[in-house]
Amino acid sequence: MKNKAIILFGPTSSGKTAASILLAKELGTEIISADSMQLYRLMDIGTGKPAPSQLREVPHHLIDVIWPHEQWSAGRFSAEASRTMEKLVAAGKIPLIVGGTGLYMRALTRGLMEAPQADESLRMELLNKGEDLYGLLTQMDPETASLLAPADIRRILRALEVQIKTKRAMSELKRDLTAPLPYDFIKVGLTRDRAELYALIEERVDRMLSEGLVEEVRKVLSQNIPPSKTAMQAIGYKEIEGCLGGQCPYDEAVRLIKRNTRRYAKRQFTWFKKEEGTIWVDVTGLMGAEEIYGRLRKALMEARPELYRP
Repeated sequence: MKNKAIILFGPTSSGKTAASILLAKELGTEIISADSMQLYRLMDIGTGKPAPSQLREVPHHLIDVIWPHEQWSAGRFSAEASRTMEKLVAAGKIPLIVGGTGLYMRALTRGLMEAPQADESLRMELLNKGEDLYGLLTQMDPETASLLAPADIRRILRALEVQIKTKRAMSELKRDLTAPLPYDFIKVGLTRDRAELYALIEERVDRMLSEGLVEEVRKVLSQNIPPSKTAMQAIGYKEIEGCLGGQCPYDEAVRLIKRNTRRYAKRQFTWFKKEEGTIWVDVTGLMGAEEIYGRLRKALMEARPELYRP
């Protein structure tokens, strides 16, 4: 019989963090973060890391593990998460994976695509050609292109990079995945009314700015070793960096952060809806951690009552 592991996911601002603390406390377990930006030290406010008080309440793993100039990957996440899960199981605990990075969730539950490391020189070469990169990808790998927005340059470049270096389409490579981790994954997804979620996102952005996001970005940029492009692609950081560099006024940067976060949440919805076997929990209208967790607990009790049995 496979060991159980819980994956709690949902779009940004849906209420995952507070609910996960209560779930972990009731089950007597620890949390493994599956957020690709909370990995970075110094990047606290803009990535929505759990508050210091929450980190003291429940042990968290894979938060603050690398510096902004260092590299990470879904493969490394899977390996580190696997080791942590093994330790938790050995201690009689059910691993609780929490986050919003769909690729990380999929790495655990379905396995990973064997693909080459990022090649910045090749990416710059592609960018400098001035070609229609989306059109090029459509010709070379129409299946992957159909899943991407024409403006999603980062993923378009990655797909082209993979195609050029492996001589195989990314869509083809995805059909030849590494093995998923050997767990009984219990997937729980939080969802909200879209308009309500967008309002919460706007409030959250305003709160981050009032808590010092601009100063945080300055601090990240002032390190002796410059942050990687990947780190500075985090929403909030790239827009404020542009503002600090004189590329746009502050009000425009704020507008872009809110717009880009809404778009990211929409992409998260699209990604998570494809996860089969998910226990969906609609938390529309619920704002407090206790009431969100109450609804989540009810759904889990109905679907997997063995989780709460002594």
